[in-house]
Amino acid sequence: MSITPRSLLILFFPILLLLPVRAEVVRIEIRDRTSFAEGKSWGSSGPYERIRGRLYLETDPANPANERISDLKCAAVNERGKVETWTDFFLLKPVDAMKGNGQLLYDVNNRGNMLALWTFNDGLRTNDPQSTEHAGNGFLMKHGFSVLWCGWNGEVQADDTHRLLCQLPIATDHGKTITGRAFFEFCTSIPMQSRAFSWSPWGIGAAYSTEHLDNANATLTVRPDRRSEGIEIPRSEWAFGEWKDGKLIPDPTTLYLKDGMKPGFLYDLVYTAKNPRVTGLGLTALRDCIAYFRSDSKENPLARSVKKAHIFGISQSGRVIQHLLYEGMNRDEAGNLVFDGALIHVPGAGKGMFNYRFRMSTEFGTQHEGHLSGSEFFPMAPVSTIDPVTGENGDLLARSRASNSVPRILITQTSTEYWNRAAALLHTDVEGKSDLVLPDDVRIYLVAGAEHLGQSDGTPGDCQQPRNTLDDRGPILRAMLMNLVHWVEDDTPPPPSRYPRIDDGTLVEFDAWKNQFPKIPSHNLPLYPYIPCRLDFGPRFLTQGIADTVPPKEGEPFHVLVPAVTVDGIDQAGIVLPQVAAPLGTYTGWNLRSPKVGAETMLSALDGMFIPFEKTRAEREAKGDPRPSLEERYPSRADYITRLTESAHQLRKENFLLEEDAQKIINVTREAAW
Repeated sequence: MSITPRSLLILFFPILLLLPVRAEVVRIEIRDRTSFAEGKSWGSSGPYERIRGRLYLETDPANPANERISDLKCAAVNERGKVETWTDFFLLKPVDAMKGNGQLLYDVNNRGNMLALWTFNDGLRTNDPQSTEHAGNGFLMKHGFSVLWCGWNGEVQADDTHRLLCQLPIATDHGKTITGRAFFEFCTSIPMQSRAFSWSPWGIGAAYSTEHLDNANATLTVRPDRRSEGIEIPRSEWAFGEWKDGKLIPDPTTLYLKDGMKPGFLYDLVYTAKNPRVTGLGLTALRDCIAYFRSDSKENPLARSVKKAHIFGISQSGRVIQHLLYEGMNRDEAGNLVFDGALIHVPGAGKGMFNYRFRMSTEFGTQHEGHLSGSEFFPMAPVSTIDPVTGENGDLLARSRASNSVPRILITQTSTEYWNRAAALLHTDVEGKSDLVLPDDVRIYLVAGAEHLGQSDGTPGDCQQPRNTLDDRGPILRAMLMNLVHWVEDDTPPPPSRYPRIDDGTLVEFDAWKNQFPKIPSHNLPLYPYIPCRLDFGPRFLTQGIADTVPPKEGEPFHVLVPAVTVDGIDQAGIVLPQVAAPLGTYTGWNLRSPKVGAETMLSALDGMFIPFEKTRAEREAKGDPRPSLEERYPSRADYITRLTESAHQLRKENFLLEEDAQKIINVTREAAW
């Protein structure tokens, strides 16, 4: 019988199913089950279906698998002594799951947003994938992957973008309300009278409410940058509330400032908050969702079809993976391994506030903002190291190694992470004196000259210079995903790590980099990269997840190095894509903030730039540009295409590009104007 979109709808009606299941997942609720991409068939995988629903979970506070969850014993339990949560899920799978490749790809949502199809398929980004536009080039479908998402972040709030939600319980002191000091840093790009506590371009997070609107012991300070002294703003000049339609409306999670917030300035709010979520249960929800879809439960739509499971995350989502492994949570309550492989993209050296009381997972550090967020803390490297300042010995993967649950790990970084996310601390000692020897189950790669989220539209945006146009995210990650599958499935090793190193001079001090970078007219240089410091949140923070010192006390900074550059200002080390091997300009992972958004001497958080070469020697000499012009580099257009083609074929040979991506880069270049 042929399967059409209409027959699928009939087959799966009614769409709301409540099914009892097993173990940590006590019930699955299927709310929607329909065909995907108009029923298009994807080679041997056949047509795909989309299943949206909700999982109801119970977590056992007494199970050793959950012992790292902060405040778990402060959550209410049901009659079985379990803590209840629920999480949304979304599954894309072949209609006949057995026709897939046996690989389950779990995409850690970023602030409730789904990124796997946008990344691997070059699809139109959405949280409700349905159409062929969302399917993009069909990469994941053609290869037979089942793709899964679920909620994990209790801060995410419902809106019209279908972001994935996760309900987390409130911690109490034997039923009494818990209060505690909380901290938020505000930095706006436009003048504002008021702003929600936890804001991001992808939505407003559910911040912790102030205990009282008057909150007499709350303080607000302002400074132009983190290295300057803060100036306290009198309590009469600000309030908890939203400025709307010319009126102040009291609001326990919004800051109002009578004179408004100046663009680029840092405003530090310290206040007494109430009702902390048991944030770490988001990690167990993630873990237990995958454990369920790997199970043989008869209600599982993937039952008996999953051979291996891989976790994938970008940026915040990548830091979630590093934190999950830091907590040693890659085994479920029954002791089963959850993930076989991990593909972690642009995490820098960070973890996050994913298991701490009154902390927000949205916050992270960059060169200008978020220094007190705590996203970078020792240990950062996936190998045993010593912090000589504290005397602490640590390994990011120590707990996972103790339970024999380390997946095979591929970490990809762009140049931005070395400038704004302290990425070098993943593979150097904390003093920046020596390279570390990585374990055999970890690879780290730098994509030379790339920016945090990949190709921009080439406009300045909020930056001083046009942003980076290098298309790296899809091509590199498609190859890396297949490398990971082969590594996990049949022990075929991926390419050796490729990142800047101290011992060969490709990872250097900032001052050395400053002397290397070409003096391009009208282009200012950074003052320094992001340098996280040791933060002291108090004696209970690392053991119980409770901050007693708020804001944290700033200690000695870690030592951060940056990639050395060529005479063109392009990273010397890393995966050098064809567009960078045969460049038409300088690609960087850093860019400075525009004066219009304030703090113009500081780095834009996650942007790079592209600075084109002049066409002729006469033009560059007239402008004082030290970089050779196009006519000096390439005797002819044919010579340029030859160099780019050779680079593409070499990267394909080394498994850094798939054949189709290598060919696409060549074809696009042939068609592009010189």
